[in-house]
Amino acid sequence: MSLADHLRELRNRLLICVAAVVVGGIVGWIQYQPLLLFLERPLASLEGRNGWGQVGLNYQGITTPFGLQLTVALWLGVILASPVWLYQLWAFIVPGLTKREKRTAVAFIFAAVPLFFAGCALANWVLPTAVRVLLEFTPEGQWNLIPAGQYLAFVTRFILAFGLAFLLPVFLVALNVAHVLPAHLMLKGWRIAVILNFVFAAMMTPTPDAWTMIALALPMCALYFAAYGVAWLIDRRRAKARPEWADLGDDEASPL
Repeated sequence: MSLADHLRELRNRLLICVAAVVVGGIVGWIQYQPLLLFLERPLASLEGRNGWGQVGLNYQGITTPFGLQLTVALWLGVILASPVWLYQLWAFIVPGLTKREKRTAVAFIFAAVPLFFAGCALANWVLPTAVRVLLEFTPEGQWNLIPAGQYLAFVTRFILAFGLAFLLPVFLVALNVAHVLPAHLMLKGWRIAVILNFVFAAMMTPTPDAWTMIALALPMCALYFAAYGVAWLIDRRRAKARPEWADLGDDEASPL
């Protein structure tokens, strides 16, 4: 396709993604009250502990409740629409692949969605600890009325960060399928990858404790090596089908 055709395709796929997020956002708008109670649960479990007074959200301004409801609804829309926007991302890449590689790519679509939800679930498990550690700095006997926008922005971004982090192996294998990232390069750079995983985890978990960072970094490292294993199998199959792939450093890539 020409550049204009690629841009038109990108526009159409973005419109599909936006429509899916809006539909999911309507669900979030309707179920806003249960969703808000779910997001406030880490705060509710801390009230009255360690000599604290009341811990709650403070809605400042006339339009704040409406704006926050819209924000939380769209956040849920992004999560619910993840199968759609992940598929659209793959579908935009797939036309440049061979027929066999397209079938491989479809298989990883089904892996991407569960991984994304698994990351969100892990974030939900870690979130109460992160909130507790941050609120422990509140002086004893004092109230901590947190701005609602600040708290909900922290919680929603925290959960999305974990979900996106768990997509790491899918994109690594995608680069391998697209002949961009051979398995032996993934193995050669594993030390740098581990460091980058911990740096990313430290940036995405704005808490002073190391436990929250490790809770995100260790699964990311495990997923990185799982992606390497899949990429190694793909390269091995390529080497058998097309001997010229064996010149990409198969001897260096074989750790097993």
